[in-house]
Amino acid sequence: MPSWESLIPDHEIEVYRRAGYLRRVGLGARPGLLIIDVEYNFTGDVREPILDSIAKYPNSCGEMAWEAIPHIATLLERAREAGIPVIYTHGFERAETVRTPRLGTAIVDELAPRPGELVLEKEAPSAFFGTHLLSVLIRQQVDTIIHTGCTTSGCVRASVIDGFSYGFKNIIVEECVFDRALTPHLVNLFDMDAKYGDVLPLREVMSYLESLQKLQ
Repeated sequence: MPSWESLIPDHEIEVYRRAGYLRRVGLGARPGLLIIDVEYNFTGDVREPILDSIAKYPNSCGEMAWEAIPHIATLLERAREAGIPVIYTHGFERAETVRTPRLGTAIVDELAPRPGELVLEKEAPSAFFGTHLLSVLIRQQVDTIIHTGCTTSGCVRASVIDGFSYGFKNIIVEECVFDRALTPHLVNLFDMDAKYGDVLPLREVMSYLESLQKLQ
């Protein structure tokens, strides 16, 4: 049952269906994992109520971020085992960047990149804009982007739309994306699933990566 089912009325879903949306995109043969902006600016330095967190980090998504991080870590471990490309993004450090108790643009310790994993700085919502992500994906013959991170309604959505525009298959892992509020999170999951990719549960993506690993 889609998490947005109680939010989107049946008659609206039927409109999308009759218009030709809500079709499965499917899974490719060469995925890459994209971890978008899971930095302290968007998570806060500790798990705490969001209003407490944004008092220190104004863009924090609070507890929703800390619910997603262990799921992303699980997926990251499987991606590394499968030997697929792992790519991170984070923001540029600026004069106004929060620096204590943790540097806002630093990727959270729980998902720390390893040597050889690409880390891209970006200053616009999409992971593609102003970066060399596209050339990296083409060079590594990636055909499917597994999207994780934040925010669902912002940088994740922008990256998914650009990925779709460039001809990639998009997987949005439901437990591995997050936002600062539930309603925009759910609405954007619905819309991305309808038009630009497949929103899939973590267990299905884990099985997909395991099947690829067995083929190696």
